[in-house]
Amino acid sequence: MEQGQNLLKDVMNRFISAIAFAAHKHRDQRRKDATASPYINHPITLVNILANEGGIDDMRVLIAAILHDTVEDTETTEQELVREFGQEIATIVLEVTDDKTLPSEERKRLQIEHAASISRRAKLVKLADKIANVRDVASSPPAGWSLPRRQAYFDWAKAVVDGLRGVHPALEHIFDEAFKLRP
Repeated sequence: MEQGQNLLKDVMNRFISAIAFAAHKHRDQRRKDATASPYINHPITLVNILANEGGIDDMRVLIAAILHDTVEDTETTEQELVREFGQEIATIVLEVTDDKTLPSEERKRLQIEHAASISRRAKLVKLADKIANVRDVASSPPAGWSLPRRQAYFDWAKAVVDGLRGVHPALEHIFDEAFKLRP
């Protein structure tokens, strides 16, 4: 019994370390919504979608979801993720990380192109990200986004998710329900 409790404690401590790491890395960032909500709300939303809506209990997926934007949107390096969370989690994060040196349209095209070939764990993180983002665009769109831009975002997100299909039917259904909110 004690060994099981120690394992659970270790897993929880690792997860809490990931939350603290992401909160620190995103500390000065805000979302693009009208209220400029704290950025850390986004990765927490992904974990909530995965765990509480999708029933995902794979701690590697949940930790990668918390960390999914750290390399893309902060000064975090791959080496830092490997050192703090191990190669396996760093690899998942890198699979869902856009290359910010590329133009936006190219990054979007590559997300569609690569969706079907990323790992199962990365697909789950990407799927939760698209669910969270379409919900956000529907309920609290980025300030200044026109109706056509919001519609185009939904259409692009669906194209990405179409490449992820087959990984988790329940989460895919949740995305499809969120897509019905398309403006």
